[in-house]
Amino acid sequence: MDIKKDIKDFIADRSLIDDIEFEVSNVVIYTKNKNFFLDNSEIIKNLVSKEKKRIEVRLEPSLLMDEKEAENKIKEMGFEEAAITKLWFDAPRSIVTIEAEHPEIISGDRKAGINRIKEETGWSVVLARSPLIKSDIVGAIREMLYDNSKFRRKMLNEVGENIYNSKFEVDDKYWVRISALGAFRHVGRSAVLVQTPISSVLLDAGVDVSNSREPVPRVDAPEFDISKLNAVVITHSHLDHCGFLPVLYKYGYKGPVYSTAPTRDVMTLLHLDYINLASKTNGKLLFDVDDIKNMLKHSITIPFHEVTDITPDIRITLHNAGHILGSAMIHLNIGNGFYNVLYTGDFKYENSKTLNRAETQFERVETLIMESTYGGDADTQPVRSETEKFFFDIISKTVANNGKVLVPVLGVGRAQEIMLLIEEWQRYGLLPEVPVIVDGMLWDVTAIYTVYPEFMNSETRNRIITHHNNPFLSPIFKHTVSEEERQQVLSGGPAILLATSGMLNGGPSVSYFANLCEDEKNAIVLVSYQGVGTLGRTIQNGGREVDIELNGKLKHFTVNALVYSIEGFSGHSDRKQLERFVSDIRPKPRKVIIGHGEEGKILELSHYVRRRFGIETYAPHILDALRLK
Repeated sequence: MDIKKDIKDFIADRSLIDDIEFEVSNVVIYTKNKNFFLDNSEIIKNLVSKEKKRIEVRLEPSLLMDEKEAENKIKEMGFEEAAITKLWFDAPRSIVTIEAEHPEIISGDRKAGINRIKEETGWSVVLARSPLIKSDIVGAIREMLYDNSKFRRKMLNEVGENIYNSKFEVDDKYWVRISALGAFRHVGRSAVLVQTPISSVLLDAGVDVSNSREPVPRVDAPEFDISKLNAVVITHSHLDHCGFLPVLYKYGYKGPVYSTAPTRDVMTLLHLDYINLASKTNGKLLFDVDDIKNMLKHSITIPFHEVTDITPDIRITLHNAGHILGSAMIHLNIGNGFYNVLYTGDFKYENSKTLNRAETQFERVETLIMESTYGGDADTQPVRSETEKFFFDIISKTVANNGKVLVPVLGVGRAQEIMLLIEEWQRYGLLPEVPVIVDGMLWDVTAIYTVYPEFMNSETRNRIITHHNNPFLSPIFKHTVSEEERQQVLSGGPAILLATSGMLNGGPSVSYFANLCEDEKNAIVLVSYQGVGTLGRTIQNGGREVDIELNGKLKHFTVNALVYSIEGFSGHSDRKQLERFVSDIRPKPRKVIIGHGEEGKILELSHYVRRRFGIETYAPHILDALRLK
């Protein structure tokens, strides 16, 4: 397949083409002809129809308006209501990214604003939403990408060249295999290697933060060769799915990593937080900041439902997983339809305050690889309305008793879900207006939530975009970062405290717990999965005498505070939701491979799926390899 030659042959006037480059599986035609740049819709429409690829025309960089002049010109065009906050010029790729609080104003009226900018400056336009909560992380990521724009133009083109210039044939010797490198018969360090005769793709690259003996995927498997790894695809930003990613770059991986944009931003923040936490506890660092930067340089974001070739014989489509912001299920079309795999990662098959439930409609699925965190026969969560009422009653009772409510949460997902719930209760006067403390990193994650409302459900998205009413900006939320601020909270009146980590195995939640757990007026509410061996699992199982390391010293505590465990807020599907997902997925898979769960839960769900649906099921062990076809 020589797409560049096909394009040159199709466009009769060769003078219209200055250069043709790939941006992964997309094609960019650079031209010195401004008329062709501005008016090419008919030619490109026919070309896209012929090649079945996304094709874009941009002006050759030497003809672009000077960056400073273009910035002034754009700011004078009357986009005041859009509230432009920053412009990022990527000269090697002829792109200006316009960061604005309301970018939809620029793209409205059939892209009139975008077309005007193109016509008057020559720059192609990408729109980005500004974080409405002050955060350095989003700006740092965007600045990092644009500081490396020359590298990225070359890298994106090389990825495309590898995709389109490698020949393969699906014959009787063609095969598809997966290897279980992590998160099979346990939870943590997710990693699945997908291989064909010419491709090697890693789905997720996580760490197990609760397991010091085996924290990383089994990349010592004989079939894993980092020098032959073509691509990594990350489902979402929790460290058990992405925490090993910078390590791959540390040890020589030079290929792309694919994810949604929210996943890229949040996982970068969590990687940095991991380094910060490890340095405070003298923990062993798996990677450093330079490895994170290298990862970012190779990052490629794709939206839901956009088909993207990532190797010569594998194309992926990301679908909403309903787990956390930007979480995706990965659909792999292998060998031009030879075989189709759906890897769910973590998913929630129920609507929530922020997200729609996981998708179930696909063109083809021969093998389904699914999670089973709550796959046991007894893993039935209460219905959402009952869960909310139970949580509401805990808060009301504790606040009335002049106590504090500590909710240890994961950095992303559960915290924002609970923030929306409490904001709604206080907005309607159902709860007294006690402060809601959002500690440390949670604030930065919430800032990222304000950047990507298009990944939320329609109700929350419309409230933010259409009505300019962002619930995360409510004055009830108070940000704390320093120990002095935390002590002020602890010495003050009733409050709701949201802090990481969700398992009480690190972060400010441990310090809050130590200060609150011995007072019977307070309440500890566990809303996340509690890993085996963590402080959270200990008190969830009834432990009331605990030892906690604080400032390098082991201290003993007697837990007198009330401890509650609420599973209805989980971002994971419970057993009934897992059953409904398998029942509703279309088309029906021929094989179901079950992982990401404790061994007993995996085996129980596997038995049910085989018996109820008559589908062949597998429950691999770590290092097992399965030939799918």
